[in-house]
Amino acid sequence: MTLVFVFIFFTAFISLLIPNSVVVNGLGLASTTAIVYGTSTICGIVANHQTQFIQCYQNNRTILVQPYVSFEAISGGKTFFCGLRSGGLSLLCWDTSSVSFNPRRIYHSDDVTLTNLTVGDAQVCAREVNSSIVRCWRGGDLFHSPGEALKFKTVTSGSGFTCGILMNGSRVLCWGNGVGAEIQKGFEDMSMSSLIAGESHACGLRKNGTLVCKGNNDSGQLNVPYGASVFKFSGLALGANFTCAIRQSSGYAVCWGHSDVVGTVSFESIVAGLDFVCGLTRSNLSVICWGPGWSSSENHVTLGSIIPGPCVQTPCRSCGVYPNSETLCGGSRQICNSCQTELPVAVPLLPTNPPEKGSSSSIGRNKLLLTFVIVGSIGTFAGVCTIMFCLWIRLCSFWSNNPKTEQLKSAADRNVGAPVENQNVPSALRSSSSSKHTDKTEEFVLAELSAATKHFSTQNKIGAGSFGIVYRGKLSDGREVAIKRGDTSTKTKKFQEKESAFDSELALLSRLHHKHLVKLVGSCEDKDDRLLVYEYMSNGSLHDHLHNKKNVEKSSSIVNSWEMRMRIALDAARGIEYLHTYAVPPIIHRDIKSSNILLDSDMTARVSDFGLSLLGPASDQEIMSSKAVGTIGYIDPEYFVLNVLTAKSDVYGFGVVLLELLTGKRAVFNDSEEGTGPMGMVEYAGPRIMAGELQSLLDKRVGQPEPNEAEAVQLVAYTAMHCVNLEGKERPSMIDIVANLERAIALCEQEPLS
Repeated sequence: MTLVFVFIFFTAFISLLIPNSVVVNGLGLASTTAIVYGTSTICGIVANHQTQFIQCYQNNRTILVQPYVSFEAISGGKTFFCGLRSGGLSLLCWDTSSVSFNPRRIYHSDDVTLTNLTVGDAQVCAREVNSSIVRCWRGGDLFHSPGEALKFKTVTSGSGFTCGILMNGSRVLCWGNGVGAEIQKGFEDMSMSSLIAGESHACGLRKNGTLVCKGNNDSGQLNVPYGASVFKFSGLALGANFTCAIRQSSGYAVCWGHSDVVGTVSFESIVAGLDFVCGLTRSNLSVICWGPGWSSSENHVTLGSIIPGPCVQTPCRSCGVYPNSETLCGGSRQICNSCQTELPVAVPLLPTNPPEKGSSSSIGRNKLLLTFVIVGSIGTFAGVCTIMFCLWIRLCSFWSNNPKTEQLKSAADRNVGAPVENQNVPSALRSSSSSKHTDKTEEFVLAELSAATKHFSTQNKIGAGSFGIVYRGKLSDGREVAIKRGDTSTKTKKFQEKESAFDSELALLSRLHHKHLVKLVGSCEDKDDRLLVYEYMSNGSLHDHLHNKKNVEKSSSIVNSWEMRMRIALDAARGIEYLHTYAVPPIIHRDIKSSNILLDSDMTARVSDFGLSLLGPASDQEIMSSKAVGTIGYIDPEYFVLNVLTAKSDVYGFGVVLLELLTGKRAVFNDSEEGTGPMGMVEYAGPRIMAGELQSLLDKRVGQPEPNEAEAVQLVAYTAMHCVNLEGKERPSMIDIVANLERAIALCEQEPLS
């Protein structure tokens, strides 16, 4: 049996050594840097931040590109560049010939993800991940998408044309102007693994690993060394009359055609404009540019550190994690190493000039090489298989006879559903309360917390949460905290509800760490008492600032600014976005409202009160809930009526909060003007906004928006109306809401006359 096992794997292994079976990764994929050659603009996705936003360099100035959200890839053309947002569900473009760099969204979907973003001089194309069809935008009548019947492995764009490698047969197909047809003809007899285009030529790797270029050769840009392969070069960049590559051994750049090279600098990646090249250095991930079209006297571009690859949440299974990856991604995600297929033994590079066909030296060298490969592989692989088989036998024996096996399996079962960064803790929703399992939180005794709150005096009461009253306290070490004490009722039902809410909030907050979520300091369990200790939010809740009489009567209220209100909304939206998108598994809050949005000493907003929260499924899948919970005025009607819960239920509640910020009214209020008694915010504001009467609804304490704020206020109102749509599937995701609020703040920051 062992011999059969070894033979099967050895046969598969030898098949990998045959040239026609060599698998390589494409060199021409979208990058984290981009050049807009018509305006001499260089852009990059910034590293060392939790949000991987875009910065650009133009005319000796650095420009922060809105929206301030995470992107995974960017690509540049003649006067604009485009970016694919993290996750691939949204595609935005910016015109770099205008001062403002205003974004324009050209694609968005809730479930169809894109990859292989590529920009030509005036066209944008990308490939759908699941269907492998290519979609294109912009361009004239001569430019179009290739059609849904064609499936592609990868796609790349040049000046007026786009080419892709077909799934069926790995052949090159081009469309657009006549240059594309010429390039396609040059590659017509070749099976390709990768392809990247310049202005009027293209280069790529054949299935056997060799590098070939086709198209215009006016400046010798096609004259790559004979026999050059993926094992020699790790990156390509093509311009108008040059081809540049990165030497895999040293990281140095080498070019063919009319282009200079930078000396002893190692690069992670390079990108090309029409007449200059930029590279991302290995030493500090800074950007260096060179070439005849580079106008600045300095090679270095002041963009800071740029990420060398997209920050992702998925595990890096194939080729490992890039060094210092977590820091580069701001602690939230990681960068996977780009794979370069290596032969099992060193293969000498072929000479610069091709040997004569059938020469004895060529045949002899190939036979000798094949002999060494086969003999060495047999010995190595047989040895490895023997060791693996022995280890397998021992491991199975140990596992079956180990008395701790069931304990380990049980522990593994308990870890299902825990966030990725905390797989050593139990499931986020525990069946029984036990604070000893919390992550990085303190355990307090009841006497200590009683003393901190002056024995839970009414003077220290500052609010109420999902399962009890909240008190302000001061610990013995001087720290100010907020202490939530569970309802002390002896009723069984009340105690069970308190226990469930306590378990939920303790388990969730002890492992969720985000600047826009309230921080849990610790907990206390003493007989029937359940207490949670939070960081104290000195500026109270958003609800207090909007609706508390003491704050309402202050003409200088700190929320009497449209920009401040939008910043508070953005902070809260980012906290909810983290719960829906980045927590593993996702979390649905179920009680989003203005009283659960707290403000710290810097007026930074944080989402609080997770007593009703549930672990949610991926994307927008439904959870059947036995009982709809929440707060009147904020609860999702679809959830309330049908007991069907999704992340879009939180979106509805947040939409009501946005309407509160705009109007200054409570979620449910008495409409004295209409004399109709209690009225809901959505019922009140919705028809008026849709009728174009937004100005009459705005909170008079803030005053009419300035000209540069008016568009921002309209954008917030537009976003709010989408959030409170009766059908959950018609509501935006928190990712889109964050992007809209970022755009609104950017509008507020513009000069009034811009």
